Amino acid sequence: MTADGLRLVGDVGGRPGAPTVILMHGGGQTRHAWAGTMGRLIDQGYRVVNLDARGHGDSDWSPSGDYGLQAMARDLRTVLATVGRPVALVGASMGGMTAFLAAGESDEPIADALVMVDIVLRPAKAGSERITSFMRANPEGFATIEEAADAVAAYYPERTRPKDISGLNKNLRLRENGRLYWHWDPRLLDSIQSAEPPNLPGILQVAHRVTLPILLVRGGKSDIVDEAGVKEMLELVPQTEIFDVPGAGHMVAGDKNDPFSAGVIAFLEKHLPVR
Repeated sequence: MTADGLRLVGDVGGRPGAPTVILMHGGGQTRHAWAGTMGRLIDQGYRVVNLDARGHGDSDWSPSGDYGLQAMARDLRTVLATVGRPVALVGASMGGMTAFLAAGESDEPIADALVMVDIVLRPAKAGSERITSFMRANPEGFATIEEAADAVAAYYPERTRPKDISGLNKNLRLRENGRLYWHWDPRLLDSIQSAEPPNLPGILQVAHRVTLPILLVRGGKSDIVDEAGVKEMLELVPQTEIFDVPGAGHMVAGDKNDPFSAGVIAFLEKHLPVR
């Protein structure tokens, strides 16, 4: 699929003609972060479109380095024009912000439901800075996959390190110098100048226009979604429902996929039932 002149790569699964769920990963991730969730949704009867965002995974990098939320939202609207309704959006972090902005900027409803995974309109400063620090680390890449695994383990010490780390290869890119780099355009960081997203004023301005049902999934150990952020979300978007996943951090689907998927499916069954 092409959006804004860029080739977007994704996986499609499930029964043709069934209600569609579009999965959107977080910044610095790839579509492979949704592997478990995608399978659960397909088993439930949904058609699933799981995309790499521009500059991530196997999708094209922007020649101009444009990775702002407005550009991501344009891409999403192009995808939605191809997919059609009924459709639900499930976005983690950056993906959730993208979907929210796209909904707020559109004159007509773009989807039947939205799931925002561990993200609010104003993320907590400390957690945002921790993510940015991780993404800015190791600009020289890694000599081996073991070095990359060490970096992940240092960032997420509470998560048990897997014995088989080969899955990390899906998130790494081998360059001509023989070193491994994260599978995203490093210019993405130019769009992250501070803990407060540069698009925040625009998001707050359109918040009142977002009328579709929303589920805010919150990791019980998240350092991104705090009480102030939830309070603001409920004030600006009062139809928001809250679903907590105890024991999960910011990477909710990766930490606790079973309860996460169960909560998302229960919400989707109310607003996007499979017939």
